Amino acid sequence: MRYVVIGSSAAGINGIRGIRSVDNEGDIILISKDQAVYSRCILHHYMEGIRDLKKLCFVEEDFFEKYRVKWVSGKAVTGLDSAERKLTLEDGSQIPYDKLLITSGSHSFFPPIPNLKEADGVIGFRNLEDIEQIMVQAKNARHIVVMGAGLVGIDCVSGLLPFNKELTLVEMQDHMLAIQLDKKAASVYEKAFLEKGVKQYYSVGIKEIGLDEDRHVRKVILTNGEIIPCDLLVVTAGIRANVGFLLDSGVETDQRGLLIDEAGKTNIEGIYGAGDVTGRNPIWPVAVKEGLIAGSNMAGGNMLMTDFFASKSTMNFLGIPTLSLGMNTKPDETYQEMIQETDHGEYKKIIYKDGHIYGAILQGELSYAGVLTQIIRRNIDVSKIKKSVFKIDYSDFFHIKDNYEFMYEGEQV
Repeated sequence: MRYVVIGSSAAGINGIRGIRSVDNEGDIILISKDQAVYSRCILHHYMEGIRDLKKLCFVEEDFFEKYRVKWVSGKAVTGLDSAERKLTLEDGSQIPYDKLLITSGSHSFFPPIPNLKEADGVIGFRNLEDIEQIMVQAKNARHIVVMGAGLVGIDCVSGLLPFNKELTLVEMQDHMLAIQLDKKAASVYEKAFLEKGVKQYYSVGIKEIGLDEDRHVRKVILTNGEIIPCDLLVVTAGIRANVGFLLDSGVETDQRGLLIDEAGKTNIEGIYGAGDVTGRNPIWPVAVKEGLIAGSNMAGGNMLMTDFFASKSTMNFLGIPTLSLGMNTKPDETYQEMIQETDHGEYKKIIYKDGHIYGAILQGELSYAGVLTQIIRRNIDVSKIKKSVFKIDYSDFFHIKDNYEFMYEGEQV
């Protein structure tokens, strides 16, 4: 059996682990445009000088020998013939397969803003090549603008802080990290970055890019008419799945990316997918889990992707630890909230409905995350707990009763 995996990031690497967990004999070929295995989640550490390329790598040194993988690196896949079961690479070579795992990831999205794509000094923030370009250009730039205040945008700003430049953040939502955090939790980070000198604009977008005679960016014009000087613009306004090579292949995609079922299968027999290429839940833990499951299944396993909270993020910008799980605000009044704040900057919030937790935010202190995990895992009805949910500790779980009430130190909780 010949397994071919496209993409060497979280989903692809763990897809290989999944294959080998079931089939220890088949051939595995990994194809990737990247020439190194590295974590995109910590590329800002590379910018900051905290990690070198070796420390960005998330696999063991003997990974390719241990899992007996042939790695075709530095080459992009440009076409797929699903009938003949073969891939075409950018150099024109072809690679046949018996089973295929598509984990080709995604690329930075450049919005349709006048002059954006044509300008020099405009870079995405998605791969190692992007980061190395930013690092070179940042040395000579005075005004750096980051478009987008999501997780990637804040990673970028964090990585640029040591360069001691005039940093500006522009975000169309009304607060930072709008997908992960509510306004309360976001405001803590906003204040911390402001204290570091980062100017921030919310509820506005970039309307146009101003260029000099050499087509280099020199200013950005906001939707409110304000003009900001800019020598380097980093675009973190979203991502798009790398599915262009699937054109005319018969493999189904939609406007977001590759379509897969809970087993990782596509509509074509023998072809599986996982990770960012689906355009859904683009976070590292989900990509890891999807890769393991899809890889296992394509080798004969029987696993399903059933993670309840696909949107889970842990962050620690400027020394402020925060955990976001599921929804961050109530979608309507049928949901309820439990909130606890302390004078020490700790903030806890749980969003629930009919006793079941649908979201949570922890900031400043994450030790409660373990208890929260147990509550969710055991499907405990939080509306039936007699004492404050935030006062539960691990010993409570030794006394749980059938009705989800339990005894703790002689007190019903």
